[in-house]
Amino acid sequence: MTIRDLLAESVERRGDAVAIRYKADNQWHTVSYRELLSRARAVAEMLHRLGVKKGSRVALYSENSPEWPEIYFGIVGLGATAVPVDAKLQEQEVAHILLDSATCVVVSSSKNYPLLTEVESHLRELSHVVLIDGKDVLPIQNSRKVKYWDYGTLRAEAGAAAAADGCAYNRAAPADDDPASFIYTSGTTGRQKGAMLTHGNFTANVASCRKAIDVLPEDNFMLVLPLHHAFAFTANLMLPIAVGSEISLVENLKTVSENMREVSPTVLIGVPLLLEKMYNRIWNSLKANKLGYSLFRLGIRKPVIRKLAARLGGKLRLVVTGGAPCDPDVLRGFEQLGINVLEGYGLTETAPVLTINPQARPKPGTVGKELPGVEIMIMDADDSGIGEIAARGPNLMKGYYNNPEATAEVFRDGWFLTGDLGFIDPEGYVTITGRKKSLIVNREGKNIHPEEVEYQVCKSPLIREALALGYRDPDVKVGEQVGVIVVPDQEALDAYLTRHRHKRSEKEIEDLIRSEVKKQAAEIADYKRPRRIQIRWEEFRKTSTGKVKRYLYAMAPQDGG
Repeated sequence: MTIRDLLAESVERRGDAVAIRYKADNQWHTVSYRELLSRARAVAEMLHRLGVKKGSRVALYSENSPEWPEIYFGIVGLGATAVPVDAKLQEQEVAHILLDSATCVVVSSSKNYPLLTEVESHLRELSHVVLIDGKDVLPIQNSRKVKYWDYGTLRAEAGAAAAADGCAYNRAAPADDDPASFIYTSGTTGRQKGAMLTHGNFTANVASCRKAIDVLPEDNFMLVLPLHHAFAFTANLMLPIAVGSEISLVENLKTVSENMREVSPTVLIGVPLLLEKMYNRIWNSLKANKLGYSLFRLGIRKPVIRKLAARLGGKLRLVVTGGAPCDPDVLRGFEQLGINVLEGYGLTETAPVLTINPQARPKPGTVGKELPGVEIMIMDADDSGIGEIAARGPNLMKGYYNNPEATAEVFRDGWFLTGDLGFIDPEGYVTITGRKKSLIVNREGKNIHPEEVEYQVCKSPLIREALALGYRDPDVKVGEQVGVIVVPDQEALDAYLTRHRHKRSEKEIEDLIRSEVKKQAAEIADYKRPRRIQIRWEEFRKTSTGKVKRYLYAMAPQDGG
C-alpha cells in the first residue's frame, strides 16, 4: 500500500468527516477528508507545473500548519519524495539537507525567506521556492536562477486542472517501494543523514500500530509535536488518517492546555519533556488545592480526577510517548490520575515505531513489546543479557541517501542495528539501558551507562539536567573516568537559599551543587561515580525530541570537584 492509497481509502469511507482542525483568527476551522484530497491534488498539479517529476525531491520547510498535510500528500501523490525540514534548524544545517538531498523545489513558510535567499547560491538543483503566505514578502525580484512564488496563488491557479481526469495526480503512480520521505536524523552525534523511507515502510508501520493500539474513527488526536519528525509524522498524522480520525493542531506550545480544553482530544502523542511539564502543572495545581489534595490522599479520587481531566478537555483516554526515555514515576503518576500513558520506542530509520507497551498491561520502565510484524533481538549480549537492540521488518529504511558507508554500518545480515543498548525480559518487554556510542568503559573494563549516572544525579531537587561523559587524563593511555556536567535548577536553588536565609558567593553556590552531586552519586557503585564535576548555567542544546546533543559537549580539563 502507498501513502496515497491510505488517504484514498479514508476519503472513500469518511469523506465528509473532519480530517484537520486548526485555529486561525481566534476561530477553529476544519478540513474534511474529501477537501484534504482535493487540496493535495492541487498541490501535485502545482508542483508538476514547476517541473517536479516522479523521484524529484521537494523540501517541506515549515512548522506545523493546516497546509503541511496537504503539501505532503501532494508531493508523494505525484510520486516525488518529500524532504521534511525542521523549521528550527540553523542556516548551515538547512543548507546541508537541501544540498545533500538534491532538492529542486522548496515549499516553505514565508518567515524562512531570508534564510533561503542566503543559501540558494549553494544549492545546485534548487529552481523554485514556494512560500506559504508568500504575499507577505512578495513581490520580489526573480532575476536569479531561483524563482519565488506565493503558495496560495499557485495552488488556486492549479485547482481547476487538478479536478480534471487527466490531472498530474491521476497520471502519477507511486509504488510502495518508492521513497516517500528523506528524513534527516536530528541526531545526537553530528552531521545529519537522510533516511530513505518508502511508502511501504510507513504504511506497514501504521498497520502494525493499528494492531497494537486501540484507535477509533471517532478519536481526536491532538497534534503538538513537529511533523518533520518521524514519530509525530507516523503516530500523529499517518495513523489517524488511516483510521479516519480527526487531527487538531495546537496553536503553539504555550496554548496546549487552552487548546485541549477547546477541542477535547481523546488521544495525545507527546515526548517525555511535554508530558513531564503537563504532569508537574497538574500535580502543582492539585497540591495547591488543599481540600482536593487531602481527598486524593485519602483515596477519594473520582471527583478530583474529573476536575483535573476537565483541564485537559475532559475526554483524554490515551497518551503515547516516545522519542526519548520517560521517567517511570511520571507514567505511574498519570496512571493515578486515570490517564493511560503508553511508552514506545523507535527510530527515524524504522518509520519509526518498533515497540510499545500493551494497553492492557503496560510495564513502566520498559518500552513495551515488539509491534506485530516487527522482530526485535539483542545482538552481542553480555552476561547480564544487555546488548545492542536490533530490528527487522517491513518498516526498515532503504538506507541513508547518498551514503552507502553509513548504511553498511547499521545493517548486519538484514537486521538494523539501532545503536541502543538494552535487554528483553522473559515476558518480552524491552528495556533500554543506554547508547552504545555513549557507553563509558573504565580502565578495569567495566561498562558504565551514562543515563544511569544522569538519572541518579538528577534526583537532587537542585539539579535540572545532567550529562555524564567519559574523559581521560593526559597521562592515562587506556580507559575512561566518569565526568558529569550539571545544570542547576535556578528556581529551586533560589528557593533553597531563601529558605536558609543565606546569601552565598558564586564559589559557595558551586560547592553546594558539587556536594549535591556527590551525595546523590554515593548511592551508586564507586566506579560509576563522577570524578570530575562541571557546572553550566544554560540548558543543554537538544534535538526536537528533547535528546541532548552529546557530541557538542566534553569535559573541560581544568574543571574538578
